Amino acid sequence: LYTPVFGKAVVSTQSTGKTIKTCYGPKGLNKMVINHLSKLFVTNDAATIIKELEVQHPAAKMIVLASQQQEAECGDGTNFVMILAGSLLEKAIDLLECGLSPSEVIKGYEMASEKCLQVLETLVCHTAKDVRNKESVIPIIKSAVGSKQNGYEDFLAELIADSCSKIMPTQRTFNVDNVRTCKILGSGVLSSTCLQGMVFKRNVESDITTVKDAKIAVYSCPFDIGTTETKGTVLIKTADELQQFSVDEEKLIENSVKALADLGVTCVVSGGKVGDMMLHFANKFNIMVVRLMSKWDLRRLCKSINATALPNMTPPTQEEMGFCSLVQLEEVGDTTVVTFRQDREESAMSTIIIRGSTENIMDDIERAIDDGVNSVKVLTRDQRCLPGAAATEIELAKQIMTFGEQTPGMEQYAIKKFAEAFEVFPKILAENTGLKANEVLAKMYNAHQDPVSGVNAGINLEADNCEMMDVVERQVFDVYLTKHWGIKFAVNAACTVLVVDQIIMAKQAGGPKPRKGQADPDDE
Repeated sequence: LYTPVFGKAVVSTQSTGKTIKTCYGPKGLNKMVINHLSKLFVTNDAATIIKELEVQHPAAKMIVLASQQQEAECGDGTNFVMILAGSLLEKAIDLLECGLSPSEVIKGYEMASEKCLQVLETLVCHTAKDVRNKESVIPIIKSAVGSKQNGYEDFLAELIADSCSKIMPTQRTFNVDNVRTCKILGSGVLSSTCLQGMVFKRNVESDITTVKDAKIAVYSCPFDIGTTETKGTVLIKTADELQQFSVDEEKLIENSVKALADLGVTCVVSGGKVGDMMLHFANKFNIMVVRLMSKWDLRRLCKSINATALPNMTPPTQEEMGFCSLVQLEEVGDTTVVTFRQDREESAMSTIIIRGSTENIMDDIERAIDDGVNSVKVLTRDQRCLPGAAATEIELAKQIMTFGEQTPGMEQYAIKKFAEAFEVFPKILAENTGLKANEVLAKMYNAHQDPVSGVNAGINLEADNCEMMDVVERQVFDVYLTKHWGIKFAVNAACTVLVVDQIIMAKQAGGPKPRKGQADPDDE
């Protein structure tokens, strides 16, 4: 029953898992990944590493797809899925070698998974009562960010909570895309700030650099006079006609800019080039002109200031115009930026300005912020939290082991192995911190024997030697939904690989190779 194909599948998932394991937890190590475009990544974010790795084996690809699904669902917990699925497959090899059939293993795993999700609900130790309140979400963000940027978690959690609370909607669902980041080289991470509104790394086109209480007209077309579609020939006979011709053109441009000024427009944002003559008259009527190259930036700005992007040079109506408390050209470090600040209670967008000494540091901070914002999004769906620091995993292992002993039939062996698979998490946390894995595991099991206070006993990674701590007291929480979906995806992926007994691969077709990696919509 134990097929060599399955053995190879497990070996391939183990090699991918080995790469990821050392990144797990707050003391996880960084990986230096150089992708097919020779771009360098220095990160311990599993989602980024998996995205850039080229996994060839179909079984390992299944596990990678499960972790990518976790990233799409919760925005965090990709490493959890990879490690758990790999551990389940490793345990399945022992069972198959002992003579169990794959169907018995799968049935046992599914029974254990069902029980696991039931137990998970009983382990909830904290509920974020008000997601709009910064103080209630900071501990949860801190846990998510701490595993990526250990040492900066207090500062970043405060920053993320601040930016999320500013844009938390009352009616609609929370959108992760509404928290923007702007990376500006220089200074240090602790100089990062957050503001309501948008920040663009651009210069202004006009002479006016500051406008308060701005009425803004947004054009997705060039801010210039329109040219005719067909070629036209103008026959000029006298010098007066030549002078008159240019005067008429000037008057036409002046009238169109004057029409904007009469409406009270004090700032124009254009998605195309800005004509010299238009700029001259914009300066004359004290209108600030900003040019944005990206249509995505233009759309986000429209959302932030509540404007409509007009496709041609017509004066906007009052409904189509946007409003912004302050539009200003600022200098951050040696980078000039245009900021659109909103002072009202609830704005549609907020921006975190990330500072750092190198591009790699800022990229990694951005990924940590992304995880933090995603954990806030998950909290808006379900406010429940579980004990962190591997306390949940050990409690699940203990309770599922008891469940396995009470289950008749061959499935009990698979259920017990399922419980053992969870032991991998405290082991990895201990190894990455430099503690003895078996000693930590023994101490954790010992602490969890107490049915009341033992449930919340986790590893204290701050201590020099192997110590337990009460995670509720120390406020180390994991988001309930992240664990819930992580277990579901990991078990599904492991069971799918277990069903396979043969891999039939077609010969690669000729022709050009497909493009690697997904296109980033922001690159357009």
